[in-house]
Amino acid sequence: MVMAVEYKRIKPKKINEAIADTLYEMIKSGELKPGDKLDSVQQLAENFQVGRSAVREALSALRAQGLIEMKQGEGTYVKVFDASKLDFTFSSAVLMNKTDVVHLLEVRKIIEIGAVGLAAENRTTENIKELQAILERMKDSCGNDDEEEKNDILFHLMIAKASQNPMLYKLMRNVSSMMSIHMKETRRIWLYSEGITDINLFSDHARILQAIIEKNKEMAQKLMWNHLTVVEKNLAAYYKNHKINR
Repeated sequence: MVMAVEYKRIKPKKINEAIADTLYEMIKSGELKPGDKLDSVQQLAENFQVGRSAVREALSALRAQGLIEMKQGEGTYVKVFDASKLDFTFSSAVLMNKTDVVHLLEVRKIIEIGAVGLAAENRTTENIKELQAILERMKDSCGNDDEEEKNDILFHLMIAKASQNPMLYKLMRNVSSMMSIHMKETRRIWLYSEGITDINLFSDHARILQAIIEKNKEMAQKLMWNHLTVVEKNLAAYYKNHKINR
């Protein structure tokens, strides 16, 4: 008797995923080493025989995963990394999947709006000092993408800490790796949107902190909701412009 075997349908990779996977393997194997400068977008497009937009999207995913850095006016470089930890492929990366990103943003809203409300109610003087210090570092690091991203993520994490709910803080930390990937990419999309600057982003955080200082729960939650809603709109526009549908 012949058993009926059910096979899963194999989905073809998108061009940008294939490019990201190829560059990822070159980095993991050591063919591209930390400090190496990548070819220009134009040159990579010619090498892969693809459009420049596909190359840009692939580089964006690599950058969000912390494997490369883009230095304004200089080019794109491979960053220092732990090769033993590179156990994923970009075809399954969160940033390459629109549905997962949307779901993750929903999770962010649930966690962060609740966290900022509790922080406004329960924050301590020490919490305020920590948040103010992070905000000051955000201001000082303007133009330094890596530092700005690190402080941005830390600011949101410290809001959860200020809630005085250890389970909420632990939850935030447990999803921080996935959240950080998402926040880095949405931050990049935010800053590349028309009319959006580092100052807009800093001002958003400053207003949220002021509401926490004033123990204004409703205002803190409203500001966080507005902040994340703008992120949603920018993502929607990005997906539409880049025709990312899945």
